[in-house]
Amino acid sequence: MAQSSGAVPGDAVGGSSDSQRWRQIRRGLQGNVSIPNKGAGIMIQSEGESWRAMRNGPISTYGVWLMGGVLVLLALFFALRGRIRIESGFSGRLIERFNSLERFAHWLTASSFVVLGLTGLNMLYGRYVIEPWLGKMAFSTLTEWGKYTHDFLGFAFMLGIALILIIWVRDNIPNRLDLNWLAKGGGLFTRGSHPPAHKFNAGQKIVFWMTVLAGASLSYTGLALLFPFTMEPWSATFAILNVFGFGFSTELSSMQEIQLTQLWHSIVALVMIAVILAHIYIGWIGMEGAYDAMGTGYVDENWAREHHSLWVEENEALTGKQSAPKNAPGQAGE
Repeated sequence: MAQSSGAVPGDAVGGSSDSQRWRQIRRGLQGNVSIPNKGAGIMIQSEGESWRAMRNGPISTYGVWLMGGVLVLLALFFALRGRIRIESGFSGRLIERFNSLERFAHWLTASSFVVLGLTGLNMLYGRYVIEPWLGKMAFSTLTEWGKYTHDFLGFAFMLGIALILIIWVRDNIPNRLDLNWLAKGGGLFTRGSHPPAHKFNAGQKIVFWMTVLAGASLSYTGLALLFPFTMEPWSATFAILNVFGFGFSTELSSMQEIQLTQLWHSIVALVMIAVILAHIYIGWIGMEGAYDAMGTGYVDENWAREHHSLWVEENEALTGKQSAPKNAPGQAGE
């Protein structure tokens, strides 16, 4: 990270101090200590100011613009397109879309991520948004418990990510049909357009891989922050990149490792929150019948044929059966 310059004490008092030595200390001069933690020999870690400026500046600012921009776009899309209805209406026949294990994995990942997102946003923005009206003491208590929740619930999120990867990776391998789906915008912008899709369409595959990859990154960096000074993710990452011709320095202090990890953790989390906001909109508000897939495990046959026609055909060919009657377990509702 770039090192900051600052006033030199020797200069300020007429040269009575060794100004050159103060400059070196200000820039992170490593002294000698007798304890095992050699990092304690650094009197001033100048990169901390750079970390603070980055966290409270660009990351916080662009994070607000990113999340706010997504919400504005979703509101505009809803105003112009409205709720995407089942064009042929409810058929009264249901198809099982997700079994109990699939739904457990989804809700474990989703619920833990929502809590992690809220507690993380509180740590990033709470001092400016919540503390003024909640008060310092109440905000301190809220943030303390939020921090504990964030730390321990992270393990539930990691388990959820691992489960959805194992369960759904085969169904989320990209294929040529995905290009057709993307070219037609998934039929989201035009009525009567329903590109064929298997169990997961291209949009869902994008969300899946972003969730898995970003979730893996958040998990790894989260562990590095939870157990500080025991992992060196950036030294290893820079060493790998240098094999391909990059010129990164791998001589990072333990504190620099933590600072870079925290910044990356925040950036990935903000991007993932923005993506999940769009996912929640489509699954909960934007598309009729979509929530039932994870709410009850069953979807209406007409909904399935309009949005996942190839999956319906594969199901019928595999089972040799038609859709279940309307009084099947977990009946979908509007």
